[in-house]
Parts: sequence; structure tokens; C-alpha cells
Amino acid sequence: MFTENKTITGRDSGGGVTRKVLSYSRNLMTVELKFPAGAVGAKHSHPHEQIGYIVSGSLVYQEEGQPDQVLHTGDTYYVAPNVVHGVQILEDTTLLDIFTPMREDFI
Repeated sequence: MFTENKTITGRDSGGGVTRKVLSYSRNLMTVELKFPAGAVGAKHSHPHEQIGYIVSGSLVYQEEGQPDQVLHTGDTYYVAPNVVHGVQILEDTTLLDIFTPMREDFI
């Protein structure tokens, strides 16, 4: 499977946030998210493991029980299953999120 990003229309996730589901299988999924400065990724949890890569921009990563962490272009974060987490966007930011297994709720 291959995915040409230019052929995928981003879905409006509210608050100016757009989400593109890229390549995926039942066990793995990549998702591109674009956030405008000032946006908030509300705290939530899910049963999937997640790794986020900051393609561009910066944000404050928040995880239950941990101090807030400011992350910038090129930084990554890992989220264990069922851990409450969220982000506060400091400047226009593009993220690449990787999930295992895939997020059926995104399809």
C-alpha cells in the first residue's frame, strides 16, 4: 500500500484542526493532523499505543501524572494504552500520529 498525501482530503475535527488518515492496516495506522496556533487537543484516552512525531511547530504535551512537556519540530512522544493525554498548540503545528492497532473510529 502507498498513499499520496495530495489525494486525501483532510477531515474537519473542529477548532480548525484537520485530520488525514494515511496508510493503515488492521495492526498499524498513520494519521496526519494539522493544528492552528492556540488549538487544544482535549485530554482523552484510548486503548491504542501511540507515537506522535512533530513534523513542524510546537506544542505542550500533557499526560496524566506527568509534568507538562514543551515539544518542538522533530520531537516525539509515546502514549501507552488507556493513558489520559492531550496537547495545547503553541504555533501552527503538523503532527504525524502512529497507532497500533489501527483506529477504527477514524475510518
